[in-house]
Amino acid sequence: MSEWHTFADREALDHSLAAYIVSKLALGIEARGAAYLVVSGGSTPVNLFSLLSASHLDWKNVVVLLADERCVPVDHQDRNERLVREVLLTGKAEQAQFLSLMPTPDDATVNIEALSSLLSSLPRFDVVLLGMGEDAHTASLFPCASALKDGLTTDEGALITLPKTAAHARVSMSRRRLQAVDHGVIHITGETKKTVLERAGERGDEMRYPITAFWGPSGFDCWWAP
Repeated sequence: MSEWHTFADREALDHSLAAYIVSKLALGIEARGAAYLVVSGGSTPVNLFSLLSASHLDWKNVVVLLADERCVPVDHQDRNERLVREVLLTGKAEQAQFLSLMPTPDDATVNIEALSSLLSSLPRFDVVLLGMGEDAHTASLFPCASALKDGLTTDEGALITLPKTAAHARVSMSRRRLQAVDHGVIHITGETKKTVLERAGERGDEMRYPITAFWGPSGFDCWWAP
C-alpha cells in the first residue's frame, strides 16, 4: 500500500527525495549493471533535478526516460525533454543516457508502435517519479482524454493522448509500463494537490482520478511538502 512521506518544506523534501532516488539507482547498478529512472516534467521537480545532477552516482550506467512528452519541437518551451536536458542531464549527471519518447525531435507524429516495442523491451524501472495535476492527471493520463481508458488498460508501452484541457497532443507511457517499477514515487507540493490526492484515494475512481491507478494498492508512495 502507498504511504505518505511528509516534509516541513520543499527544500527538505527535495533533498530527501534526491538522496532516496540516488540510493535506489545505486542498488540497481550494483545488482544489474544499469539502472532506469523515469521522470516527469513541470515546475515541481526542477530543484530536485538540480540536486540529482550534482549527486555522486555512476551516471554513465543510468538510463533516463520521461513518463510523457508533449508533441512539440525539441526547443519548444513546453517540451519536457528540454527541461530534463537543461537541468537534470548536467554536471555529474551529464553522462547518463537519455531515451526520448520522440526519437525524431521535430516530428509532431510519433511511431507509437515502435516506441511501445522499445519500452516493452526494457527491464523493470528502478524508480518512476510521477507528478500530479490539480485534476488528478498523471503522466499524460488525463480524466478528460478519450484515450484514458486505453492508457489504463492497454498492454502496450505507450499511447497518444489528446487532453481537452491542456495544450498539445501528448505521448504517454501506459499504466502497465509505469507500474513495472521497483520504487514508485508521486512527488507533489501544496495543500491543494494534497487534498486532491486524498480525495482520489477515498473515491478510487480511476476514470475521474487517474492518479489512483498508482496511489493506494499499486504502492506508489507520495512525497509531499506544503
